[in-house]
Amino acid sequence: MGMTAGGRGLQSEINVTPMVDIMLVLLIIFLVVTPFLQPGVSVPIPKNLNNPDIDSNITRESSIVIAIPKDDEYYVGRKRLPKEQLAAEVERRLEKVKNEPDRIVYIKSGVGVSYGNVVNVINEIRKLGVDKIGLVADKKKKDSTAV
Repeated sequence: MGMTAGGRGLQSEINVTPMVDIMLVLLIIFLVVTPFLQPGVSVPIPKNLNNPDIDSNITRESSIVIAIPKDDEYYVGRKRLPKEQLAAEVERRLEKVKNEPDRIVYIKSGVGVSYGNVVNVINEIRKLGVDKIGLVADKKKKDSTAV
């Protein structure tokens, strides 16, 4: 506290300099820390990992594989179908599968295919009561770099 002598006696004043210094330090701390705060859960994305070995069930003739090489281009096995007929064809092929653990539908998607197309196909398959859906990816080459 500082005191000044004036014409009407002694007046006490509060020295605000330390308080301003503390507020500036807190402001700087908040400005530095705020960009690092992210909403939601932070999930580390795997990099430079090798994919697991190819599932031998994918290459069997009886397996159900939906291929999406480009947007709005769909194949079940080697048969090209419009999107509206995908569910009917998959259901027809699922009727032939008697063993419950073998009721898996695999989806192969091209690199340029939009995420929404893949999600729509997954939703159509789930409506058929299929809980096991496999997403097929290429195995990482030895000298390739992660994207």
